[in-house]
Amino acid sequence: MKKIYEKQEGFRECIFYAIICANEHLGKDFKDMERKKIKAALLGLGTVGGGVYKLIQRRKDEMEQIIGTQLEIVKIMVHNLDKKREGIDSSLLTDNWQEIIEDEEIEIVIEVIGGIEPAKTMILEALRAGKHVVTANKDLIAQQGRELLNAAEESGADFLFEASVAGGIPIIRPLKQCLAANELTDVVGIVNGTTNYILTKMFEENVSFESALVKAKELGYAEADPTADIEGLDAGRKVAIMASIAFHTRVVFEDVHTEGITEITEKDVAYAKDLDCVIKLLGVAHDTEEGIEVGVYPMILKKEHPLASVRDSFNAVFVHGDAVDDAMFYGRGAGEFPTASAVVGDVIDVARDIQYGCTGRISCTCYKDTPIKKFKEVKNKFFLRMQVKNQPGVLACIAQIFGNHKVSIVRVVQKYVEESQAELVIVTDKVKEGYMKNALKELEDLDDIYEVSSVIRAYL
Repeated sequence: MKKIYEKQEGFRECIFYAIICANEHLGKDFKDMERKKIKAALLGLGTVGGGVYKLIQRRKDEMEQIIGTQLEIVKIMVHNLDKKREGIDSSLLTDNWQEIIEDEEIEIVIEVIGGIEPAKTMILEALRAGKHVVTANKDLIAQQGRELLNAAEESGADFLFEASVAGGIPIIRPLKQCLAANELTDVVGIVNGTTNYILTKMFEENVSFESALVKAKELGYAEADPTADIEGLDAGRKVAIMASIAFHTRVVFEDVHTEGITEITEKDVAYAKDLDCVIKLLGVAHDTEEGIEVGVYPMILKKEHPLASVRDSFNAVFVHGDAVDDAMFYGRGAGEFPTASAVVGDVIDVARDIQYGCTGRISCTCYKDTPIKKFKEVKNKFFLRMQVKNQPGVLACIAQIFGNHKVSIVRVVQKYVEESQAELVIVTDKVKEGYMKNALKELEDLDDIYEVSSVIRAYL
């Protein structure tokens, strides 16, 4: 018995000694870790790139407390080395990608060039070289996200893209992490500040679409070529990204039905006001039993809905989950510092992961293979404005055509009447897009219908 006890005591002493040694070793490692400086390279020095550099410099003295070590941008890739850049150390600038990819001390690559190429090639090369990547590139994520996430997973690298959707509003991380316990069924959002500004001006100042667009350009909210914004393409890319993450199924830009706001008129705005509604360009994603519905289009929205109060260039995303119920994320959707805020937030996350040896924790979350519903099968309510002959029987004829195509009328308004012409506004119940399309085609061929002036979906 005494021998057994002595053996146990000896074993305890060995374990105790091992723990002391391990603690001393770990303490040394953590001290080394604290002293390590993390180096990053920035690809692009436009509006967002400039904001990223300025924000990191602004928080430079606090980075060691935030991350646990220093963070330094050591290279900035630009197209033109001769261009003067105030506040930028010229020794950091390069136009040679190889200087960055071949520098083993650079651990994080921040891509804010935009577009598909050369951004895609550079990101893939960086990931395969074991570097971690942060990007704001919505075009690339919406179309090539799977390939990039797979490359990150294979190399055990972090690949973060919070700034690709809704600028400074945190939405990617909440969908991937904070709301991970939920089965999400709805993601509906205003994710383009240009169109939201234009529609706000049309409602509040009673101006035309064209006039509001001119003002948006003057204030820098709209590009010289605003097509991607006003035609819904920008929002479509963002909805594809959010739907992929929320519903754990790969959704690409080509899956998203997109329409813009160029056909919205002052008359549509007036009617929406009469209905106690507003018009917003919404990105809509629903996870249904028949498949995922994804689209971007103008919608008439009740003023009571939280998204109705989102004004000017602000963005907001409304989410529904089985556990959290309803949640909304609101803030600046674009701009130098709002977008830089999201980029630098990702950089800090990556730096923390590097510090504690836990990179590659969260990669692609698209583990399902849910089908994308064909748009003709999606159901929506509709607001229709049409010019018709001012004579008996026209409404009955319209109602019959709608009935033949399973379109149910909820409300009819007739406000403007001339001697031979009347303007009808019809609000329908939910109907399949395909049925409505067929009904409208038949109406357009009807002699009693001069014109179907507006077709706007309704979120009522």
